[in-house]
Amino acid sequence: MPDSPCPPLVRVEPLGQSFEAPDSLTILEAAGFANLHLPRSCRNGTCRTCLCKMLSGSVRYTIEWPGLSREEKAEGYILPCVAIAETDVVIETEGARTLPLREA
Repeated sequence: MPDSPCPPLVRVEPLGQSFEAPDSLTILEAAGFANLHLPRSCRNGTCRTCLCKMLSGSVRYTIEWPGLSREEKAEGYILPCVAIAETDVVIETEGARTLPLREA
């Protein structure tokens, strides 16, 4: 069965905004292209500023072991700065906001 031609969608709660997350981008990068700001700092999976709860879906990581404990992973926490959506994903983070559109 062929893969779907559409990239996975990521929905950010409680903001209620969704964006496409192609497998060439981390969730954090894809959010930026969709004019959404997610909390962030290091962008390499160590500082945990972007830590959020994944309510549904699945991700894979760009690094072998991101800065999450086994317990956090089991509870559904992810680091969007190094996570790539494998399926449609719903995340919950309080610090998300819509960015103003950039002028061309």
